[in-house]
Amino acid sequence: MRLPFLSKSKSLVGIDIGSSCVKVAEVALRPKGFELLAAGTAPMPPEAIVQGAFLNSSAIVEASAALAAAGTKTKRVATAVSGHSVIVKKITLPAMTREELEESIRWEAEQYIPFDINEVNLDFQILQHGESDGQMDVLLVAAKKDLIDDYVAVLGEAGLAPAVIDVAAFAAANCYRATCEPGAEEVVALVNIGAQTTNINILANGVPAFTRDVSAGGNQYTEEIQKTLTVGFEEAERIKLGKSPESDGQEVVPQEVEDAIQTVNESVIGEIQRSLDFFQATSAESRISRIVVAGGSAKVSGLIKLFHERSQIPVERLNPLARMLPSSRFAPEFLDDLGPALGVCLGLALRKAPS
Repeated sequence: MRLPFLSKSKSLVGIDIGSSCVKVAEVALRPKGFELLAAGTAPMPPEAIVQGAFLNSSAIVEASAALAAAGTKTKRVATAVSGHSVIVKKITLPAMTREELEESIRWEAEQYIPFDINEVNLDFQILQHGESDGQMDVLLVAAKKDLIDDYVAVLGEAGLAPAVIDVAAFAAANCYRATCEPGAEEVVALVNIGAQTTNINILANGVPAFTRDVSAGGNQYTEEIQKTLTVGFEEAERIKLGKSPESDGQEVVPQEVEDAIQTVNESVIGEIQRSLDFFQATSAESRISRIVVAGGSAKVSGLIKLFHERSQIPVERLNPLARMLPSSRFAPEFLDDLGPALGVCLGLALRKAPS
């Protein structure tokens, strides 16, 4: 594992293995932005991944291999994990050198990680040394080894070489920092809505102050539309994103769709808001100044408006391609459709692999 603040060395392909699709992106950094060299997405069968567990590894391998082969020759990749098998905690420890912390991190982590310490991979980043109180803030990350092994195995079977295993919330934040240039004193809640899991990462002065994954996401919209209209999963996905029905004979009543989406908007926002309220009630940081929503479901009708009404905080949609240089490689329609879902993927691609 590597935390997102680390840099240097070789470029990577970002590959975001989600429960609804696999996304790939490769970029080249330029002085005024980045050039998108490759980008693509491949759908996953329903329930190929459930609550982080790989139930259909062959489908994941097939999708990953096809995307990589079609889009890029680079085999070194960065991917990201999330969910209940990943723990992120900001902790305060007595000031010490990095070398001293490396020697003691397993003992320190045992106090904060609700798993057997022998069953996890650990990483950390020193965030801040106290000026006079002899303390320092450390970002501690633990991921279950069997989760990491699953990702390494499917990527290896796809002919790819995993160089970095990131955390999805950090990858989305990396994309946000690269495209939005946040103010130094801002407290921003970055909310990445995936198909099954939503990653919440609150950045204070540019570094994580609170990170949590909640079990809410885009599949809830799809399932509600399925029940309301009695249609299949793929048809409900198209309707969710405002696309025309595949069948000419399919009648969609706009009010029925709107009511279904509104019901799920209330549920998803409520789940996210509970985490934001917890942060603001327990943190010494300033209040959240704005909320930035990423992920494919950020395009869902009414989500941004309702989120603002419920939170009374400015809410905006992340544009991962905001600093992309003009290119004739991709059709504008393709980028408009895929772009909002590329936050984690581009955040990974914008990383650098260690030598």
